[in-house]
Amino acid sequence: MNETILTNARIVLDNEVIDGTIVFRGTTIASVDQGRSALPAALDIEGDFIIPGIIEMHTDNMEKHFVPRPGVFWPNRLAAALAHDAQMAAAGVTTVYDSIACGSIYGQKDYRRIIFPHMIAAIGEGTASGAFRVDHRIHLRCEVPAEDILADIEPHLDSPLVHLASLMDHTPGQKQWRNIEHLKTYNLGSGEKTLEQFDHEVAVKMETGPALFAQNWPLIVAMLQARDIPIATHDDTTQADVELGVSVGARISEFPTTHEAARHARKLGLGTVAGAPNVVRGGSHSGGVSATELALEGTLDGLSSDYVPSSLLQAVTCLHNEHGIRLPQAVAMVTRNMADLLGLKDRGRIREGLRADLMRFRLIGSTPVIRTLWCNGLRAF
Repeated sequence: MNETILTNARIVLDNEVIDGTIVFRGTTIASVDQGRSALPAALDIEGDFIIPGIIEMHTDNMEKHFVPRPGVFWPNRLAAALAHDAQMAAAGVTTVYDSIACGSIYGQKDYRRIIFPHMIAAIGEGTASGAFRVDHRIHLRCEVPAEDILADIEPHLDSPLVHLASLMDHTPGQKQWRNIEHLKTYNLGSGEKTLEQFDHEVAVKMETGPALFAQNWPLIVAMLQARDIPIATHDDTTQADVELGVSVGARISEFPTTHEAARHARKLGLGTVAGAPNVVRGGSHSGGVSATELALEGTLDGLSSDYVPSSLLQAVTCLHNEHGIRLPQAVAMVTRNMADLLGLKDRGRIREGLRADLMRFRLIGSTPVIRTLWCNGLRAF
């Protein structure tokens, strides 16, 4: 069995950072010790940090590779998935829950229905062939008020790759888009529609969305519960939003948009996950609560890259360097806390007997630079 020895490393453990040595054999961490190894085979890490591989529970990054420009559909679905996979590895991610949009309520996103089955198939092909660098799982992001949502998701719910589902409502005037001006900026920025088209679409969706949500919610929930697929809520804004999720057994409140929702989610036992881009940018692009404020007040469990994979490690170092959060606690927001929320008992920590999912990085000024990534004992980057 191949043995790898990493020495002269700053190893980030659960509650401390040590100068030490890690040994992993095959796919498993064999030992973690203080001090340097004198063995000739030991790799000198040169004082760089070693942390667990990042666990990403919600990224729609793969979609960009299937539709790299409006109206452009990439013809080779496996190639598109592999490009996404390489980008996740370059961001230090060893476990990724690819959040695939099921249903859309915006005209310019109708392409999502077209690419949806192809994205799922591509993840299956890459996994079965061993072509991926990192571990991929499917996260179904279910747009509850979408007209065809039930027909779209039902054929895929029994896939062994489906490990999570989130329940969303992007109806104008609701949750993330409760401020229509923020929605207008988001939609009109691409130039894909005129102001008149936007206003008409918003009026229609505000009229039809609530009824479709009420109709589809119990049916989607029943389908997920029948298969024991873990449920997350999305963009909780009020206490009522959180309580609705709790009533159907949700485990996670992802991207709460207000202090009120985040605090209530924690009070009721839900894990809370916010956007790493929110931390890096210093705020939400859609007018939501500051993820940094949630972290500082202790109401945030984890971070997700959402639409910028590289934001994960940047957010960790930002929370540590600029806001004084201890490095083990900042790292936990993308590693062990995420593993705990998702029920992953074999990863997320640097500990003997766990998977050898490890990332090596150093800082250039305040910028983290990933130098090496090992996924399940194999070099992925």
